[in-house]
Amino acid sequence: MHSTSALTQMGFGHLLQNADGIALTVLVLLLLMSVGSWYYIITKTVRAFMVRSGADKVVQGFWEAPSLREAVAMLEKQSPSEPFSKVALDAANAAMQHDRHSGGRIGASMNRGEFVVRALTQAVNRENARLETGLSVLATTGNTAPFVGLFGTVWGIYHALIKIGMSGEASLDAVAGPVGEALIMTAIGLAVAVPAVLGYNFLVRTNRVIAGKFDSFAHDLEQFFEIGAGASTEDVDPLTATQAWTSAGKEKA
Repeated sequence: MHSTSALTQMGFGHLLQNADGIALTVLVLLLLMSVGSWYYIITKTVRAFMVRSGADKVVQGFWEAPSLREAVAMLEKQSPSEPFSKVALDAANAAMQHDRHSGGRIGASMNRGEFVVRALTQAVNRENARLETGLSVLATTGNTAPFVGLFGTVWGIYHALIKIGMSGEASLDAVAGPVGEALIMTAIGLAVAVPAVLGYNFLVRTNRVIAGKFDSFAHDLEQFFEIGAGASTEDVDPLTATQAWTSAGKEKA
């Protein structure tokens, strides 16, 4: 009879019924951490999948365009959340801006290649920062959730021991229920932390792959606009420039 009573006191419902303000605060905090981590895991995973699946299409579409004007038009039709088109647009806009002001202060301070590299660096850093949004939440949740749950366990055991001391019953039946109830907090903390850690590691690895694609595309754009430095950005043929850059790279190799 006593064993059955002890087992029923180990449930989550009994924990909620007997939790004080601090224990409820810990539960609410763990719930918020779990909701926040799952939100970022799902949204950032979907975002990374969309970026990776559309990257090759955007890059290929840019290089296969018959002219830079049409390439820019294609890039402007992309979704506002598509990062590769924004990197290429920043490079093209920087080149055109430099050409329009080549006789002024901008043209005198740096050549077009340097101006484009500056724009590319800023664009790549901006898009990488957008991809990494929310990773700090996952890292914080993964690192702190077990300790938050452990604090709830310690607090629960402390109150359980006080109740046991006041009742004067120190049998296993009297101790098992309250202690088992308090240990649920540790289990909840681990249940919140494990998905956050796994999600963080997955997104970091995925973002690293996307960042590599950013760097590769930015390098190609840099070479393209450097080769076309002597021509107007309105007249540069991306296919010709790409072929020239490829041939130059083979000759250097």
